[in-house]
Amino acid sequence: MTPGSPGVVRFNSLWTVVRLTRLDLRNLRNLQDVLLVPGAGVNLLIGDNGAGKTSVLEGLHLMAYGRSFRGRVRDGLVRRGAEALEVYAEWVEASGGDDLRERRAGLRHSGQAWSGRLDGQDVAQLGDLCAALKVVTVEPGSHALVSGSSEIRRRFLDWGLFHVEHGYLPQWRRYARALKQRNALLKVGGANGQLDAWDQELADAATPLDHRRDAYLGRLQSSLRIVASRIAPGLVAPELEFIPGWRRSDLSFADALLVARERDRTAGYTSVGPHRADWRLRFEGGIEQSLLSRGQAKQAALCCLMAQALDCASEQAGHWPVVALDDLASELDRHHQAEILDYLRAGDAQVFITGTEIPAHWSAELRRQAHMFHVEHGVVSRLSKTSG
Repeated sequence: MTPGSPGVVRFNSLWTVVRLTRLDLRNLRNLQDVLLVPGAGVNLLIGDNGAGKTSVLEGLHLMAYGRSFRGRVRDGLVRRGAEALEVYAEWVEASGGDDLRERRAGLRHSGQAWSGRLDGQDVAQLGDLCAALKVVTVEPGSHALVSGSSEIRRRFLDWGLFHVEHGYLPQWRRYARALKQRNALLKVGGANGQLDAWDQELADAATPLDHRRDAYLGRLQSSLRIVASRIAPGLVAPELEFIPGWRRSDLSFADALLVARERDRTAGYTSVGPHRADWRLRFEGGIEQSLLSRGQAKQAALCCLMAQALDCASEQAGHWPVVALDDLASELDRHHQAEILDYLRAGDAQVFITGTEIPAHWSAELRRQAHMFHVEHGVVSRLSKTSG
């Protein structure tokens, strides 16, 4: 795909481009003290298995999501013998012309407690820190977005909305607080009058949350079709279907809560609502999401993630997120690897890729332009650019 082709975002005076300029990692898995100064465009981290390449991307992901894509922080992410891990990032948000905004963020996490700073100020909510730096990560477990639990797909929806609709995070927090209060009442056998009050608050908080999720998924549809036609043409005409979390076509959410109240009392938690929402993929010819092979599920998940990145590059958000591709070759052939990389390069995205060696199918031009880093025993060093 060439610049200016349909579906490619080019930056002009209305667009913004984000570029990570520094990443410091300390005591993260086998990385004791790492400083990475990446370049624009493609950054390739190569090294043997277990050298620490994925851990570098984990640190970047942690800053953007507050968690690793390989599990919780307390589950082995902190280097053995260390009290806490530390991640520090600097990036530039540059609008068209000469306007620049330099940003910086730091996170310290022990696995039990965390502290963070954003642009020199302490951060009280981890979500506020994570909302600052936009990163889309594709890794070998990404197929779980399609084949895994509904919680993963809700996080996908919420991440996109956190970044493209600035009023979404307060709405999400309002719903989460009301849900916590209702569940607490259910567990202790709260009176109907108390539950009536929290049912109303929960219903009021749910309405904008539900509408925004549904609308976001609908908007993502056009981006998904564009991306799938380029990198997974075998997945014919993918469609996204939103599943609200209650029988919305039959009942208002307030009525659904009332109908479910006695069941919820027995269970001790709220069984219906946006916290149970989901979405699924449908394909031309009636192919069901549940029947996709692992390879097809990986391709479908990749398309959804790249569609989300493309949506972030729309006028709603203004720029491509940083894109991290961990072991892209694990379940994508050379042709599809080339397609996704060409697509991202055409959009001027900053990309981080891990691999055991420089891909043999890379063009001489890409080899010249890419920024190369070698990772060995938890140490990252810059390589001189190859002439191809």
